[in-house]
Amino acid sequence: MRSILAIATLAVASVIVTPAGAHAFLDHAMPAVGSAVHGSPAQLKLWFTQELEPAFSTVQVLDRDGKRVDKGDPQVDHADATELVVSLPQLAPGTYRVTWRVLSVDTHVTEGNFTFDVAP
Repeated sequence: MRSILAIATLAVASVIVTPAGAHAFLDHAMPAVGSAVHGSPAQLKLWFTQELEPAFSTVQVLDRDGKRVDKGDPQVDHADATELVVSLPQLAPGTYRVTWRVLSVDTHVTEGNFTFDVAP
C-alpha cells in the first residue's frame, strides 16, 4: 500500500512541476573573462546561452576610472542572435571592466560584469 501511495505521489509531483525559466547567461567572451590580451582588440564580443532581444540588450566597456571607453554602438549580431558586439577604440594598457545587461527572447533579464587586461 505504501509503495502505491509513493508511486501516486511521484506521478502527481511530476505533473505539477513546471520547468524553470531559462535565462540568457554569458557563455563566453572575446577578450575572455579575466584574460590579458596583447594589443588593443577592435571589438568586444559576448556570446550568451540564448538569443537576445536587440532593443533591450547592451554592453559597456569602462576604464579604471569608470569612464566609458567603447564606441557606444552595441548590437546583437544579425547572423547569431546570441552574440552581442561593441566596437572599441585603441585601448591603452590597463584593466577594463565590461558591464552587460541583456533581455533574452524568453523575456528574462540578466546582467553581469567582468574585467580583462590590455597588456603593453
